[in-house]
Amino acid sequence: MSTHATTRRIAFAAVTLLIAVAIGVYALMSSPQQGQRSFGEALVGGPFTMVNQKGETVSEKSFAGKPMLLFFGYTYCPDVCPTELQVMAEALRQLGDKASDIQPILVSIDPARDTPQVLADYVANFGPQFVGLTGTPEQVKAMADAYRVFYAKVENKDDPKAYLMDHSSIIYLMGPDGKFLKHFTYSTDAKALAEGIAAALGR
Repeated sequence: MSTHATTRRIAFAAVTLLIAVAIGVYALMSSPQQGQRSFGEALVGGPFTMVNQKGETVSEKSFAGKPMLLFFGYTYCPDVCPTELQVMAEALRQLGDKASDIQPILVSIDPARDTPQVLADYVANFGPQFVGLTGTPEQVKAMADAYRVFYAKVENKDDPKAYLMDHSSIIYLMGPDGKFLKHFTYSTDAKALAEGIAAALGR
């Protein structure tokens, strides 16, 4: 692996860890402890308007009543994204009937290339229940900001169309009411993810 690639991986891991810590702090502050006063709800998630892989405009209300398992990535991602989506798919398989109402979602942070059709072809690889979301750059940024997601374009001087996207790699579990429940970092395997989801949802 080149020095540049190694440096990027280290930077990526550091950013992901910092974001995970920040999310944990938000969640901790939002959860009332015995004898302590709550500071309010976790500052993760919120209203959004996006377009799904069928070309339909959707919002958080479109998934009301279903726990959401979200990952922010992009279809041209060479390694992290397909790995995480495979982990999500396997965790849901392990949960079986307990996961029947859980909605797995890939939120694209690369709207320039991830059209609804591209997303449709991509998410189908991980299971028929997967949903892909894209939108305008403004819509994507608003949703990423709401979930405390970092992403940035990495230019390719040799081929401008073959750019990469640096991004945090965190899986978010949102409750049926759309409220933040738990997050899982890149090191979480399918078994741990399945157990974490079941515990958070009380299943």
